[in-house]
Amino acid sequence: MKTSVTIRIVRLGTPRSDGEGLRLGTVRRPPRGVPKAHIAARNFYDVWLPDLAPSEALLKRIHAGDIDKDWRAFSRSYRAEMKRPQPRRLLGLLAALSQQTNFSVGCYCADEARCHRSLLRALLAEHGARLS
Repeated sequence: MKTSVTIRIVRLGTPRSDGEGLRLGTVRRPPRGVPKAHIAARNFYDVWLPDLAPSEALLKRIHAGDIDKDWRAFSRSYRAEMKRPQPRRLLGLLAALSQQTNFSVGCYCADEARCHRSLLRALLAEHGARLS
């Protein structure tokens, strides 16, 4: 009997779930104050994929304003960034890998509803990924 394989969307730095698999950090910068050798052991990520994080300019814009008021504009801008060739290829790769193995993608934000990982969840689904 084949078990279901999926991508989980997680908050980096939280305890890992059973069967979660490799954890991918879709953040612009590594965690502050954490030595590189300890990043995986502290449940941040095993592999860093900053190409799926919002650009530095977009992050500055959303952090400077009212995230609730500016969320729609942020969402449109992030989706536009993810249409560039490199992120688009990564989304396709992750969607294909989700058919074969468990892994997770995540960010540091406490509220997924106002974090790019909620948009990343939708983008992965649009690319045919299996999500939990």
